[in-house]
Amino acid sequence: MKINLDLSHIQRKDLRIAIIGATGMVGTKMLDVLEETNLHIENLILVASQRSLGQQLTYKGQPQSVVSIEAALALRPHIALFAAEATTAAEYAPQFAAIGTKVIDNSSHFRLAQDVPLVVPEVNIDSIKPNHAIIANPNCSTIQLVTALAPLHRIYGLRRLVISTYQAVSGTGVKAIEQYKEEREGEKASNPAYWHQIFENCLPQCDDFADDGSGYTKEELKMVNETRKILAMPTLPITATAVRVPVLVGHSESVNVAFTEPFDVATLRRILAAAPSVILQDEPTKNSYPMPISAAGQHEVFVGRLRRDESQANGLNMWIVADNLLKGAATNAVQIAKYLIEKNMIFA
Repeated sequence: MKINLDLSHIQRKDLRIAIIGATGMVGTKMLDVLEETNLHIENLILVASQRSLGQQLTYKGQPQSVVSIEAALALRPHIALFAAEATTAAEYAPQFAAIGTKVIDNSSHFRLAQDVPLVVPEVNIDSIKPNHAIIANPNCSTIQLVTALAPLHRIYGLRRLVISTYQAVSGTGVKAIEQYKEEREGEKASNPAYWHQIFENCLPQCDDFADDGSGYTKEELKMVNETRKILAMPTLPITATAVRVPVLVGHSESVNVAFTEPFDVATLRRILAAAPSVILQDEPTKNSYPMPISAAGQHEVFVGRLRRDESQANGLNMWIVADNLLKGAATNAVQIAKYLIEKNMIFA
């Protein structure tokens, strides 16, 4: 089912929205997705670092100048979409919240905080209450995972998850994309993001290793802990392996699911075909299945390769793909903002 981003029905004329980190990869996508909503924004406040001050970005065909974060605070936006580093969010998100701004933060800083909802709108939008000043956007891989799993979990109940991810270099940032492109041209990367070559290679490490000595990376533990929080299943057995692959945009996931209840694969397909923000693409004999090259630029989560795991009771294998910069970041954040606006939670 396609995502509906339209907000043209909102009549309020004094809306002020800020994007913190507007010149970055996710920030520019947030700007694009906001434009798709057809929302009338009285004051769009674009914020970036000192070196980007005065830079011009375009919104609805009009130039918009980048300002400082202090200037944005003085303008008291109703909503601040954070697409900045965790350190920036830690320092400034509470300052925006203190002046009545609703903060939607894409960094990892607030995700596991007990008093901050971690939200995927299709799954747990009701976890947002009017008193919540800061709302966390989950990790990109987690968002697509729970979007696909939640409609099945509601009926069959999750018992265990084994996840292997195949994550695009854009998840690391511009530096990684530049490394990929230089190596693709046969050049040595001038400022590499990774320890090893990424072009024509796979790296079984998508983040730094966790400090707990477990051998898991922080990316892998994000998927475990965030999935548990979003689904309100704090003891759900989950294990993950996150791999960086030579793809520019679009994360893929191979997921082995164990349900508590028996299922019929044909019924699973019908459930997913009707699920919000999920596109079922599951005709492998016709070479029709989700791929990052076709998911890039799309807002939805694509699911396919559904097949029973005969090695365990109530087991299922599935393949999940999404644009990590859109549904995995910008689109999810704008969906949360849409909910806040429609529920009138921003004009306290």
